Amino acid sequence: MNYLSASELTFEYSGVVRAVDGVGLDIENGELVALIGPNGSGKTTLLKLCAGLLEPLRGQVCLEDQPLKEFDLAERARRIAVVPQSLRALPDISVDEFVLGGRYGHLGFWKQETAHDLEMCRLALEATAVADLGERQLTQLSGGQRQRVLLARALAQEAQLLLVDEPTSSLDPEHQVQVFELLRQLADNGRAVLVVTHDLNLASLFATRLAVMQAGRLVAAGCASKVLTPEVLEPIYGPCLRYGSFEGSAERPFVLPWSAASSKQRGPQESGADKTEL
Repeated sequence: MNYLSASELTFEYSGVVRAVDGVGLDIENGELVALIGPNGSGKTTLLKLCAGLLEPLRGQVCLEDQPLKEFDLAERARRIAVVPQSLRALPDISVDEFVLGGRYGHLGFWKQETAHDLEMCRLALEATAVADLGERQLTQLSGGQRQRVLLARALAQEAQLLLVDEPTSSLDPEHQVQVFELLRQLADNGRAVLVVTHDLNLASLFATRLAVMQAGRLVAAGCASKVLTPEVLEPIYGPCLRYGSFEGSAERPFVLPWSAASSKQRGPQESGADKTEL
């Protein structure tokens, strides 16, 4: 059974800009689905619709065949964890306090945290490599550190569904890989994960499926070898990409930004124009 089922989702900003136009998307437990597409294609809006943070103009979102609108806020928090790109405002609290706030769906009103709540926060901080930052204020962190703290808060929720919006945009390469390894591990352990990303290669390496959006519509979906191809991507991104495969495996293609003009200026040996494998 699909844990998340979204059907015919449509959403407009201010009644003028149709950001999502009739999109359907299903995610099963055990899947890591990467949502890709150019800027402004509707990826973040779709994620917010799936989380119940926006009300669709048409269509609906279901969790295990039950409409999301039937769940109260506490139940949603127990079922869905959302990792935004960033926080609009930084609360003046410590990392430990912020991550513990992810347990609110389990605590309810006026309830004290239990040993289990504290243990889930500790494990979340360790899993995202920010345990040493627990006593620091959020305002004292770098952008990359805050991104990992946001992920830690979501992990502390113990939700079955994770909706993650561009979690690696401020991270160095090592932490980018670590984040996707963690997301894949969560999926392998039975959770359902949807991640918005511009990194086509991390999506290729770690995602179960890729879904491609353009101008508010879902235009392609499938495994990396079916999606990361010139036939699918060139109409969306143009001819600025070069294609190859990791260690010669057609199942895990890579896609690189490419400039024919700069290649000619440097010459074929410097540009690595003949290399098609990593």
